Amino acid sequence: MTYRPLADEIRPETLDEVVGQKHILGELGLLRRIIESGKIPNLIFYGPSGTGKTTVANIIAKRTNRTLRRLNATTASLADVKEIISQVGTLLAPNGVLLYLDEIQYFNKKQQQSLLEVIERGDVTLIASTTENPYFYVYNAVLSRSSVFEFKPLSQEDLIPAVERGFRLMGERLGARAQAEEGVTAYIASACGGDCRKAMNAVELLMNAAPRTGDILTVTLAEAEAAAQKSAMRYDREGDDHFDIASALMKSLRGSDPDAALHYLARLLEAGDMQTAIRRILCSASEDIGMAYPQAAQIVKACVDSALQLGLPEARLPLAQAVILLATAPKSNSVVMAIDAALADVRAGRTGDYPRHLQNVHADSAGMEREQGYQYPHNFPHHWVAQQYLPDPLTGTRYYHYGDNKTEQAARAYWEKIKGENG
Repeated sequence: MTYRPLADEIRPETLDEVVGQKHILGELGLLRRIIESGKIPNLIFYGPSGTGKTTVANIIAKRTNRTLRRLNATTASLADVKEIISQVGTLLAPNGVLLYLDEIQYFNKKQQQSLLEVIERGDVTLIASTTENPYFYVYNAVLSRSSVFEFKPLSQEDLIPAVERGFRLMGERLGARAQAEEGVTAYIASACGGDCRKAMNAVELLMNAAPRTGDILTVTLAEAEAAAQKSAMRYDREGDDHFDIASALMKSLRGSDPDAALHYLARLLEAGDMQTAIRRILCSASEDIGMAYPQAAQIVKACVDSALQLGLPEARLPLAQAVILLATAPKSNSVVMAIDAALADVRAGRTGDYPRHLQNVHADSAGMEREQGYQYPHNFPHHWVAQQYLPDPLTGTRYYHYGDNKTEQAARAYWEKIKGENG
């Protein structure tokens, strides 16, 4: 008997059996209404693995009585696509073809452009799937001729019934009954990262390895934890997840939410990507905290140095310390606003010559002997004297504006008093 993975055996055959995706497949979901109409446009399914993209394509093929042909863009060529098109109108595909192209992002621009011939044929319907954002990875001409639907990660609540059914089916296959410890089903449903296929693989592994007593197969929580280890991680250092988690960490630090920041730090560390966490942490110290707590940059740098010396798993401690410090510190973006404003002027050509009194004295030894006129601030009260520093075209320009935090307001009051007395 040919082996069939549990994930394939349990695959839904109707829309009502599909796990999750109620936002597009629920009673009033747009994709459901399109499928039920029987008039299927070219589609792009976008979302993580194991969320039902292939399953829905199968259901569409069955409902429209079309021959389903599958290709994976990681290995397929345009010759494969043309071979499938040639089947239209023959006994192999009398009612037309539904071409399911998985991982379309792996087709280059020329290959995707060649798909336009497929898209514009009435007897061939393209359903492309991708785990990456199609608006970044799919050629515009293909995108504009297709309807995009996002498949979301499955929740624990979505997956619990599927896991229970998986245990039942495996029991029938093995001629026994599953007896799972309390918490096993919920753990698998939550630890699979919203991926039904991973959940079914874990169930299959556990049931095949479970000790048997009569017709009872016992599954323990400890074994479930071992089987599902790290399966909740959906992370690709070259894909959307890399940028999404890095962005989520940075925005959680900026938003002063230490719990969320620790969560995203943990996800990066669990994926072994300590460098991305370090880059975001170091950046946040200056971008989001800045002058509100200038010492944060030094403390965070010390934490990062400790983490690099320690390595994982101990590195988690100084990095967590840095994250908590940044998330709970007062915030100011005056640094980034100031340097960006200055850069904007420089890039726009608003520069001008340096004031004579700021030039290096080496100029006086090159036939330019003239009074420089520089006033040394330390020779004056409070170590400050009024003189021009910006080039003439920029005189009076303000790049830095004091933030409304205690530290910067104290500095503002200090300098307003001194400069007011000497103004």
